[in-house]
Amino acid sequence: MFNSLSQENFKVKFSKKIFVIDHAELDRYVSKMAEKSGAEIILNHTVNALPQGFDRIIGCDGASSVVRKNLGLKEPNYRLGIQGFVAEENHLDYVEVWPIRHGFSWKIPRGRKTEYGIIGRVEEVKGKLLVKEERAAFIPQGLLIPKHTSVTLCGDAAGLTKPWSGGGVIWGLIGADILLKTFPDFLKYQRKVKRYFLPKIAFSKTATRLAYFLGFNAPYLLPKNTKIESDFLL
Repeated sequence: MFNSLSQENFKVKFSKKIFVIDHAELDRYVSKMAEKSGAEIILNHTVNALPQGFDRIIGCDGASSVVRKNLGLKEPNYRLGIQGFVAEENHLDYVEVWPIRHGFSWKIPRGRKTEYGIIGRVEEVKGKLLVKEERAAFIPQGLLIPKHTSVTLCGDAAGLTKPWSGGGVIWGLIGADILLKTFPDFLKYQRKVKRYFLPKIAFSKTATRLAYFLGFNAPYLLPKNTKIESDFLL
């Protein structure tokens, strides 16, 4: 399905149990909760500017956030993630991962199907995953929270994704929890989010660079078996 630069095998065990989340089902569940609380949900409506007539605006509008652009904030760093499925029955109890220069590729058993994927810089991964059932998305990184009293960002719009994997569900939910506890004080939210995530981002980037450097240049220095926490290295 794709080429890999990996020459050594390593086994990684997660220190906590892993829960599989159905993103579509989660979206439906959250929307139902929002409707029950009295929120008005408007679908099939394009937003090109900051909405008017609101006391608070929270931009949770993804990697290409319109809210972020209208605030004049810089763009985050982007990687490209591509995911695909093939009709290849696979019931193994482990995931295979191979590093590339600025990311990784993976193979995940899904029972009746097998998932393949790759994440990295656009020029590095484009055209590298060859499957029929394929989808792609930009993955932002940068932690962009505006210093603003009435407008803020959360989730992918704020670049809240893990530096090593690009995963954003748990990080986004933690950011949302901080936002809920500090609402409506957006400046307090900004301070708490930065205090919580910035040390983890700095440590994770350093650890990831070190692991990649050793993996490509001195793989014999890396442990054959290691145990990590899946969402935070620190």
